[in-house]
Amino acid sequence: MIYLDNNSTTPLHPKVKEKITEAMEYYGNPSSAHEVGRRARMVIENARKEIAEFLGCYEDELIFTASGSEANNTVLKSVSCCSTGCNCSSGKKHIITTKIEHPSVLNTAKCLEQEGIEVTFLDVDKYGMVSPESVEKAIRPNTILISVMFANNEIGTIQPIAEIVKIAKKHKIKIHTDAVQAIGKVPINLSELEVDYLSLSGHKIYAPKGVGVLYKRRGTKEILCPLISGGHQEQSLRAGTENTIGIAALGEAFRLLKIEMSSEIKQLRFLRDKLEKGITSSLQHTVINGHPTERLPGTLNISFMGIEGESILLRLD
Repeated sequence: MIYLDNNSTTPLHPKVKEKITEAMEYYGNPSSAHEVGRRARMVIENARKEIAEFLGCYEDELIFTASGSEANNTVLKSVSCCSTGCNCSSGKKHIITTKIEHPSVLNTAKCLEQEGIEVTFLDVDKYGMVSPESVEKAIRPNTILISVMFANNEIGTIQPIAEIVKIAKKHKIKIHTDAVQAIGKVPINLSELEVDYLSLSGHKIYAPKGVGVLYKRRGTKEILCPLISGGHQEQSLRAGTENTIGIAALGEAFRLLKIEMSSEIKQLRFLRDKLEKGITSSLQHTVINGHPTERLPGTLNISFMGIEGESILLRLD
């Protein structure tokens, strides 16, 4: 079996597997004050530290979730919250996103439209890239949030996020990016990239499914409202007893990224280009989808004229 579906989910890194086994011993509730609980809390905070160091942010800016989809939903659904503690603007609200977002953003935005939120879905060019000019042109007086993915999960096109962030800051609008596909594939330093919110997921970087992170920039005037209400966990922004095992595994995955990311990027790019050359030189009527240079190192998307992609997939499987 040659596995080519890592944008969907990655296998567990061997050292992450070891970390999962080790973390199983920390069975206490991380919110408990006794020693068993404190040990579990230590595991979580150590993982938070590893992730913060990798991302170039403060530890208290990271909120653990169950997935990138949950993180995306938390940000977008906060826009429709009527509590002044979550969202300070009044009147009809407007958000800007693109037509190529992950379904956890697209479908959530469509739900928000049913709740009276105005949404602009921006087009992209032939390479799957949104122009910063179109983002700025779409801004209205009541725009409260811009949400643009960092890199597309299908064709791998990397969006001009830094330019879009500058536009958002100029107009004093919150900016969110779904970076699930980009983390570990391209350098991201949150001390330099001044997004207000960023989403990521564990199972794209050799950690298990069921754990993700929402980054919330320190000092950002709140629009966040808890998607899950209840206890005080994660700064009262994500109720529920923490997934100690998953969080420990995620922390280990980020520790390994610090060591292995640079060499892996080179290897992925080499393999991607080799596969692309092999296919296009051997077969006629092929089209490469995505930007020729601004795309993820491990993503190759090709259209084959005259045959459906699903048919190819089933035959290759």
